[in-house]
Amino acid sequence: MGDQVVPAKGNILGTLIPARYILAVLGSIAMAIIYGLKVNLSVAMVAMLNHSALAHHGALSVEEKAHVNAEPVCQGSNSTEAVEDGPFIWSEPVQGIILSCYFWGYLVSQVPGARVAESFSARWVMFFSVLINVVCTLLTPVAAKMHYVAMIVMRVGEGIGGGVTFPAMHVMLASWAPPNERSVMSAIVYAGTALGTVISMLMAGVLAGTLGWESVFYVMGGLSCLWMALWLWLIQDTPSKQPLISQEERDLITSSLGSSSSGGHNEPKPPVPWRKVFTSGPFYGILIAHICNNWGWYMLLIELPFYMKQVLQFNIKENAVVTAIPFLTMWFFSMALSKTLDALRSRGKITTTIARKTATFIASAVPMGCLLALCYIGCQRGLAVTLMTVGITAIGGMFCGLLSNHIDIAPNYAGTLMAITNTAATLSGIIVPIFVGQITHGNQTIGAWRVIFFVTIALYILEIIAYLLLASGEEQPWNKGDKPASSIEAAEAEATPLNTKESKQNYNSQEQ
Repeated sequence: MGDQVVPAKGNILGTLIPARYILAVLGSIAMAIIYGLKVNLSVAMVAMLNHSALAHHGALSVEEKAHVNAEPVCQGSNSTEAVEDGPFIWSEPVQGIILSCYFWGYLVSQVPGARVAESFSARWVMFFSVLINVVCTLLTPVAAKMHYVAMIVMRVGEGIGGGVTFPAMHVMLASWAPPNERSVMSAIVYAGTALGTVISMLMAGVLAGTLGWESVFYVMGGLSCLWMALWLWLIQDTPSKQPLISQEERDLITSSLGSSSSGGHNEPKPPVPWRKVFTSGPFYGILIAHICNNWGWYMLLIELPFYMKQVLQFNIKENAVVTAIPFLTMWFFSMALSKTLDALRSRGKITTTIARKTATFIASAVPMGCLLALCYIGCQRGLAVTLMTVGITAIGGMFCGLLSNHIDIAPNYAGTLMAITNTAATLSGIIVPIFVGQITHGNQTIGAWRVIFFVTIALYILEIIAYLLLASGEEQPWNKGDKPASSIEAAEAEATPLNTKESKQNYNSQEQ
């Protein structure tokens, strides 16, 4: 590219929005797309199922179930509208398998995806992640009409694409975010998961209720194609490869990150010190918290529409609105909490460890309390919606809590550590739909959901205890990895006299 053309383009771009924030915004939209295409089936499936036929084939009628449990399902204000019959007669266990199989693909792709992103190109990893999700989404209506096994194949494909997103974005942020802006850029990117959930649930409910369930997949898949064109045009792996950037911004980023940032992927990465990672207390604090928190997250993300339908008797349009609103409040809360904790941290009021533990405690204790209350309020629909809104909103603390903690303890391996803990936490996404399907099979009552909520509460208690005892915001000695010409012990010895200035720099460069 000619030197005279590049600065002109870069200056125009930099005048409007800095190139690094275009990356953050498009990264946020990418996360929104991935999460949106993940959760749209949870809403659309309510309209896809033939509820009348399923009730007829069930082991017990609604009246018999109410008699057995001594707790009837709630009567909605629009009970005549509450059932919208679709073409598919999939039992609760089959529904659980279809919803959980996304995570089969998600489970296997994260660690390989992280290594490919670090060694080759995070930009292309993100592009193919969204491309796979778009193709599988557009093919979903055809697959559903063929057989539910074809649906499983589509969902596994989406999971494979979705699994690489968090590690790949960690790699992109490491190359693009100046240390003093890393928290803000990370917040913009990862809050896209909440925003995508909101938009997807609202769109899916409206589309399914007006144009039919097929439109959910065709419209949302089609709109996502616009992002792919923008991503390839505007985004590069590193500032040094980006023609659409001002020289001032390029210098700002590369100088703040050091000379290695300009080398990008050409420089060999230090090998991961696996033995040290898997004997690290702070690592296990993140791992346990991530697994338990994901159980609660997926319980509300995937199963909430079914609770609203089965127990509270909301119709498809009510369901979409009531389910989506909490994720919008979660987006606002996560941004506000991260900025508050960052401000306290920068002023020396709290340590990074306290910030992470505070955010994670909020993300687990508040939803736990809300689920406990939900077990005993019966059919008070307004109160139930309020409790679920508060609980889901508080989960937003995980973005600046445990999900940011990987970069605190080992910034050199943040992408790989995220892939490891997120892979383990993905098991929750596989188990939750199957577990809920089995518990509610022929028993779609408050009593059945109470069992589900108590299991979730127990896992939240485990998360709180483990994270408060084990977690740390301090950089670990094994972050230096295995030096090519020395042993692990020598690398640790070299890392020990870390001076205060370097330590402070690390804190300021933390992801929120």
